[in-house]
Amino acid sequence: MRLAVLASHEGTTLQAVIDACSSGALPAEIAVVISNNSSSGAVQRAVTANIPTVHISGKTHLEQGEDGAILNTLTDAHVDYVLLLGYMKKLGPQTLKHFQGRIINTHPSLLPKFGGHGFFGRKVHEAVLAAEEEVTGATIHLVDTEYDQGPPLSQITVPVDSNDSVETLEVRVKAAEQKLLINTLAELAEPLEVSNY
Repeated sequence: MRLAVLASHEGTTLQAVIDACSSGALPAEIAVVISNNSSSGAVQRAVTANIPTVHISGKTHLEQGEDGAILNTLTDAHVDYVLLLGYMKKLGPQTLKHFQGRIINTHPSLLPKFGGHGFFGRKVHEAVLAAEEEVTGATIHLVDTEYDQGPPLSQITVPVDSNDSVETLEVRVKAAEQKLLINTLAELAEPLEVSNY
């Protein structure tokens, strides 16, 4: 299974996928990492792992446009699935149409709770604590035209402790989210492996 990753920030979940591919826990390879931030941690992690990187932003691709540049990069890399791992921009209509049903996002809550525009990273955990939720978790879902509204592929629950801070909750949810992503991708890889024989 060939993967592409789009990421904007530190790339901790990207690192989890890199490690799973390296260890054999995930029968996949990351063909390319695309970032709208050339100095992101995700780019540095990809370079360290000898994964090709491409910087695509509104400034770098004025004529072609970000959407066309992303689509061309993904098709040139012959990827099976596209992972949005902390990618802070909406994908354009060309990319969404071409890879419909093959673009996957991770979200640090039990969607549809605490999802949508403005709900990302620590803002999600702040909202969970403010609402005094007893359980939170993570969701892996397909991407459509709206933030966090595509069909869910899998979810995992994480209990909220009475003494949790945003930071402690974030650590536990992120660990659960990364494990869920690897397991979900491994399940998606199975039919691809069979079809290659």
